[in-house]
Amino acid sequence: MRIPLSWIREYTQFPASGTAEDLMAELVKVGLEEEDVHAPELTGPIVVGQVLEKTPEPQKNGKTINWCRVRVVPEGEQQTLTGEGIDPSGVQGIVCGAHNFEVGDKVVVTLPGAVLPGGFRISARTTYGHLSAGMIASVKELGIGEDHAGILVLSALGLDPEPGTDAMELLELYDSAAEINVTPDRGYAFSIRGAAREYAHATGTPFTDPAEQVQVKEPAAPGHEVVLNDLAPIYGTPGCSVFNARTVTGIDATAPTPSWMASRLRLAGMRPINVVVDISNYVMLELGQPNHCYDAATLEGPITVRRAFPDEKLITLDEKERELHTEDLLIADDAGPIGIAGVMGGVRTEVSDDTAEVIIEAAHFDPITVSRSKRRHKLPSEASKRFERGTDPQLPAIAAQRVADLLVALAGGTDTGEATQVGEPQLPGAIHLDAALPAQLTGVDYSRKQVIDLLQQIGAQVEEVGEKQLLVTPPTWRPDITIPEALVEEIARLAGYDQIPSRLPAAPAGRGLTAAQRRRRRVSSALASAGYTEVLSYPFYSEEANTLFGKADGSERTLPMVRLANPIASQYPTLRRTVLPGLLEALRRNVSRGLRDLALYETGGVFLPREQFGSTEIPGLGAYPGDEVIAQLNAGIPDQPQHLAVALSGREPADAPGEQGRARDWADAVEAARKAADLLHVELIVVQGQHQAFHPGRTAELKLGEATVGYAGELHPKVVEAWDLPERTSVMELNLSALLDAAPEKVLAEPLSTYPATTQDVALIVDAGLPSAELQAGLAEGAGELLEHIELFDVYAGTGIEDGKKSMAYAMRFRAGDRTLTAEEASEARSAAVALAQRRHGAVQR
Repeated sequence: MRIPLSWIREYTQFPASGTAEDLMAELVKVGLEEEDVHAPELTGPIVVGQVLEKTPEPQKNGKTINWCRVRVVPEGEQQTLTGEGIDPSGVQGIVCGAHNFEVGDKVVVTLPGAVLPGGFRISARTTYGHLSAGMIASVKELGIGEDHAGILVLSALGLDPEPGTDAMELLELYDSAAEINVTPDRGYAFSIRGAAREYAHATGTPFTDPAEQVQVKEPAAPGHEVVLNDLAPIYGTPGCSVFNARTVTGIDATAPTPSWMASRLRLAGMRPINVVVDISNYVMLELGQPNHCYDAATLEGPITVRRAFPDEKLITLDEKERELHTEDLLIADDAGPIGIAGVMGGVRTEVSDDTAEVIIEAAHFDPITVSRSKRRHKLPSEASKRFERGTDPQLPAIAAQRVADLLVALAGGTDTGEATQVGEPQLPGAIHLDAALPAQLTGVDYSRKQVIDLLQQIGAQVEEVGEKQLLVTPPTWRPDITIPEALVEEIARLAGYDQIPSRLPAAPAGRGLTAAQRRRRRVSSALASAGYTEVLSYPFYSEEANTLFGKADGSERTLPMVRLANPIASQYPTLRRTVLPGLLEALRRNVSRGLRDLALYETGGVFLPREQFGSTEIPGLGAYPGDEVIAQLNAGIPDQPQHLAVALSGREPADAPGEQGRARDWADAVEAARKAADLLHVELIVVQGQHQAFHPGRTAELKLGEATVGYAGELHPKVVEAWDLPERTSVMELNLSALLDAAPEKVLAEPLSTYPATTQDVALIVDAGLPSAELQAGLAEGAGELLEHIELFDVYAGTGIEDGKKSMAYAMRFRAGDRTLTAEEASEARSAAVALAQRRHGAVQR
């Protein structure tokens, strides 16, 4: 909401020297947010000039310019300004390319030294053979409109000032506006009336309610017939509870809008159109009550407020044809719709230059009805912005009278006294407030008198009921206040948020992170400690990315996906089945910026659709769908397990002078998975695997028992090329939720042996295709309970090793818990391990 300073001064004691920043600083105290300052980008000298001579001069390029002599001081006086091109006589020579003015017209002249919007500085310059010292300005050049076709002739605005008059003051161009952000629950602040009231609250100064300045006349005769025909409200309340119609005749729709009104409308962010529309918009901004003027000559029969019929259409004021929905609330006559209630009127009844009689509409519409129509037709408007937040149900008659009064004063109209009001305003109900509740919720010991005074300040009626209870009736302009807690918020706001103490409540016993949350954090912290950097990516992917990385059992190409009905971008229509694409995008982006040594990780949910997708039998709003439908909807919610993924490139550590780091590879990706499993005390089995996105032969399948929970390894070269990733990029992704489910609830620490360990190595020659995990499992089984740890430390194939074979060397650590092992016992256990490997895998010891 933009608040012109001159406007708010009419209803408050905002100082004449106050700035927009000063106004915003006060409004922030009562919970409104400051946004921006708006003011015309003009500096003088900008004065009124009278055209004394106008000589057309055709040019060789086919253009005709006018050489003008313009008086810029009162006749008989001398020019007081000095500088290049300033004529002391007060008659300036100016070249002008426009032709919509004549000798004798009063115009706006920007003299040398003036600065126009965009930083355009006026100076004397020679052009078309003349020294032009100034410019005769258009409304666009002054920044007060979009019309650049011709000069601003002041008589068109009904003005006849003396030459030399300060044009900025004449056109109200010294004014500025403060822009505030209004939260959805405080729609009353979308008006000068509401903002002025809040300024009075913030400063403790008097407030003059503009609504109370309007004298609503008793109807002299029945006005235009109005019928409310919303007999079956869709959202629990009638779409229109009050409709006021007032008739004004004899208006001149071509009369100029006064400069003060046009200036305020522009500062408030609205474009002046014509005097009738401008008055309507002015009253809406002033009071917060939207209204509409219909050309009475175009109406056919009574005005009816009803829901749309099937297949009805309406051409709205933006000249677009709208296909109406049966839930839309319409304003209609016998010929059909003339407007979408609370949103926008139709072109058939709009005011034109020929309009002589108008019917003023001011009504109170249901916020939900207006909001849904606005969204349905994607048609936001200043009216819908106010109606969907709730307006004052007692304002329609006041707003209609205010519009009529201004039409009489500014457009030459006659208030016929014909008025119609149908419906009854729905007033807010009383709220029982425990007098101790404000102190309980805020921690501030408000006195009973202070509570009553503050509630009365916002316009509420307060009745004391016994010693502990207050009966509070909110003001009609505050439909957001419906519960005691809302009253407490108002008390705290007006008393000052700074009075609320800042202290943390004591956490109740037995609360905190769940076991799963603690384990997830443990995994995340371990990866961060190991040098990985956490990233967070969007969960929206293309179908190709989901298909490539989201491998499913039994099918590598046809995957069920959760599709978005309204994706944020057409190229990302599905929710992710895998975390890898977003992680790889982060890797690619960082590499493109020169960072090549990267270790990234991400934890996050994926979305795996079930066979059922909910229920289509959902009743309309306001009706309970039933337990069966809710159960079907819950059954259709996708499974959303947590996944962990890593992506690696470059070297570790990074290359340094005289020292080259180790290239990260698939083994690092596998190690990240093992680290997560070890932290959760889960046995993760690593076997040779296959995946369409991974390099053949450099892919590990991660398993819990017989179930596959992820993959690790090096990306396929074609994937690396297609995604513009570094060569030998390695990744890992596993189902972290599966690991968490498999993790034991309690882990007992193994006793530490005080006896020394004995380490022996063994190297075995086996088939090249034998996975290390299988051979290692056989050795561990054969070694028996004396084996404490076994680890692969070398793999060799080449000279001295038969083709199709490989040598795998393991370090085996033995220890007994009750004695010191002898070398013979360790060797015997090692021999048993080798023997089992020979029988099971045909291993030959080197």
